[in-house]
Amino acid sequence: MATLSARFRDPRSTKYDFITLIMVRCPGCEKAARVVLAPEDASPGGILFTPRRLVCHGCGLSRVWSGRLVTLSAGTAQPATDPYFGMPLWLQVETRHGWLWAYNLELLDLIRRFVQASLRERAPWYDTGQKMTLVARLPVWIKRAKNRDEILRAVSRIHASLVAA
Repeated sequence: MATLSARFRDPRSTKYDFITLIMVRCPGCEKAARVVLAPEDASPGGILFTPRRLVCHGCGLSRVWSGRLVTLSAGTAQPATDPYFGMPLWLQVETRHGWLWAYNLELLDLIRRFVQASLRERAPWYDTGQKMTLVARLPVWIKRAKNRDEILRAVSRIHASLVAA
């Protein structure tokens, strides 16, 4: 089904590189909404604890998060939620192995490129920098070549949900 890309090199991204924009299901109208950095607030707490804003262009809902509790989704056994407001992610679909989810299209594209590649390269062990990257922490069922077509179909279903919205 899928044409295989020759090579994927791990860009050494972590989940923190993808939380500046998170696509969620709006609690008001059930359409796609976004959790973005609050532009007027600057926080010395780093990217994880910077104040956020939940914005829905469908119904005009706007909420502000400036708390200190962040809950990052772990695992694929249940639907994922955003770390700030606890809203279900927009970019997720259930497979027979578990839930495939992404915070935004950039992360979804990274997963697609990784799964599609026939050659998956890690960073050299002797190189400095992040060793346990987001790609290294993907669940085993996503990494298995025998699940490649199923994962790519799931990514296509997620993209289709965006077009339908």
